[in-house]
Amino acid sequence: MQVKAIACQLPKELGLPLSRLSRRDLVREVTQRGILAQVSGRTLWRWLDQDAIRPWQHRSWIFPRDPDFEAKAVRVLDLYQGVWEGKALGTNDYVISADEKTSIQARVRLHSTLPPQPKHPMRVEFEYERGGALAYLAAWDVRRAKVFGRCESTTGIEPFGRLVKQVMEEEPYRSAERVFWIVDNGSSHRGAAAVKRLQSAYLNLRLVHLPVHASWLNQVEIYFSVVQRKVLTPNDFVSLTEVSQRLVDFQSLYEQVAKPFEWKFTRADLHVLIKKLNNRSPLPLAA
Repeated sequence: MQVKAIACQLPKELGLPLSRLSRRDLVREVTQRGILAQVSGRTLWRWLDQDAIRPWQHRSWIFPRDPDFEAKAVRVLDLYQGVWEGKALGTNDYVISADEKTSIQARVRLHSTLPPQPKHPMRVEFEYERGGALAYLAAWDVRRAKVFGRCESTTGIEPFGRLVKQVMEEEPYRSAERVFWIVDNGSSHRGAAAVKRLQSAYLNLRLVHLPVHASWLNQVEIYFSVVQRKVLTPNDFVSLTEVSQRLVDFQSLYEQVAKPFEWKFTRADLHVLIKKLNNRSPLPLAA
């Protein structure tokens, strides 16, 4: 129990100049403290494995900071379930998830990439020259599995406005009853000013903001992860023009096989998560 207690402390709490504890660090610490005369790393591992304690591992974490986190997130989760303000969406209602993927570089490799060969994977030159960067703006139709995208030199109110126009001036969105746009709190579409600007330009548009630090609830981020894996890794382009063309071409290819994402995280799951975070968080959600 004493060994497990030490493993569950941060190194700085033990007075150690380390960021994480390895098995060897733990063995040294428990023997120096006189808890055990000696212990093998294998034995220590077995003890910790009983409770799945892995002090040598870590993952990034962020606690909600939005005082209205749950209320805002529930609206989005309900839209994914086809519900708005307690009522089912109609057949002429649409849900769009939109965002920007910034700083996509064109890395011009100093030597050409070599294709796969027997017993050799594709080989990509490590050194490269920077060919500039662009932003990729995308809007994902949650219910139809359709994607709209465009490349811009930068993000901002005007580039995002062009994406909105690209979608809203096309059927069925132009004559839809309502088109819900789910967005984060980026400067391109932040706050009441963005709501007024976009909803005055398109009377059937409804801008729905995610809570702060909740991009993981934005379905377009799933599409961006696909783009990162299939289009941008490895990054090997001769110019920004090639980057832009490949991104646009990929949209058409992806739509041939795309289906709506099977989103299972509901308002009930969120409530359980928020309760758990409130018990762990060093700061209350309303802070």
